[in-house]
Amino acid sequence: MTSASDILHGKILIVDDQAANIILLENMLRGAGYGSITSTMDPREVCDLHRKHHYDLILLDLRMPGMDGFQVIENLKETETDGYLPVLVITAQPGHKLRALQAGAKDFIGKPYELNEVLARVHNMLEVRLLHREEKNHSAALAQKVREVEASRELILHKSDEIRDLYNKVLAEQKRSLELSLLPGAMVGVEKGERVGTPWMQSLRLRHPWLQINLFTAFLAAAVVGLFQDTINHLLILTIFLPVLADQSGNTGSQALAITLRGIALGDLETGRKNRLVRKEALLGLFNGALVGLVAAIGMYVLAIVQHLPSAPMLGAVVFLAMTGSCVISGVCGAIVPLVLKRFGADPATASSIFLTTATNVASMGMLLGLASVLVKQNI
Repeated sequence: MTSASDILHGKILIVDDQAANIILLENMLRGAGYGSITSTMDPREVCDLHRKHHYDLILLDLRMPGMDGFQVIENLKETETDGYLPVLVITAQPGHKLRALQAGAKDFIGKPYELNEVLARVHNMLEVRLLHREEKNHSAALAQKVREVEASRELILHKSDEIRDLYNKVLAEQKRSLELSLLPGAMVGVEKGERVGTPWMQSLRLRHPWLQINLFTAFLAAAVVGLFQDTINHLLILTIFLPVLADQSGNTGSQALAITLRGIALGDLETGRKNRLVRKEALLGLFNGALVGLVAAIGMYVLAIVQHLPSAPMLGAVVFLAMTGSCVISGVCGAIVPLVLKRFGADPATASSIFLTTATNVASMGMLLGLASVLVKQNI
């Protein structure tokens, strides 16, 4: 299965006619641990570079002289052999986003750049790309096995019960693999019934409701920050650590979500195992949160000392407690949300990420600002 190391070693190409934009994106990605990054300011080179290096992700600016991003996408369709175009477009024009998705791009990043958005979308795109490649290889191997078994089916039917059971297991494994191949698209709001040839109006009808739900849940996270506006005005240093906590708790929840969705798809979650899974993810969230929280607390303490804040020790304690608590909540939500959605008849692969993101943002930001209001602000 795809690991965090595989994602960080994914090959990325940045295409932009502005050197400053390329440098900014490279610094963001390298700061997050990505090591295989190439860039070009000439859009005419993209197809040749992709044909030679087979990039896992292409960050493509839409507005460039000589050849715009839409022309590059059309040329890439002829270059890409497996039918999956790993393009993440960059645009400041809202009207270009839908057009780019219709042209074949998989996602978009708005300008000006936001670090959390860039890293989240790059991570998700690389994970889906690597899963797509892994599933394709796995399906090809399984398809070959099935063809071999089908060729000798008449002979197998006359063999022992043990051999017939093996034949059934091979067929079941192929079906299971096909179900897993649908998960990457579903996790970003693409329904199982949608294919490359689906009319764009039908695709819009399938995807758009989830985006509206996501917008509403984003307002909830913003409302939490608004509740503590006075605390932020007194302690601006907290704004530096808000994205840190949101990112760490989000990753914790995503790990739990991936394991739970895999268990649902493979039929591994019986009643007793569901409870065990939730307890396990809570424990992992506690220990992981405490370990990363300790490092984050030291960072907060040092930064507060540099800024000559008298409440530096308490600020460090707030970051530690908030990181630990939000990681526990995120791990539990990552396990519970898909199980609850499945119980109520919703597709957990399609809807889970939206509710999980809201839960992690509300928990991390609410705990950091709430603890700061109680433990720090009153001592200022």
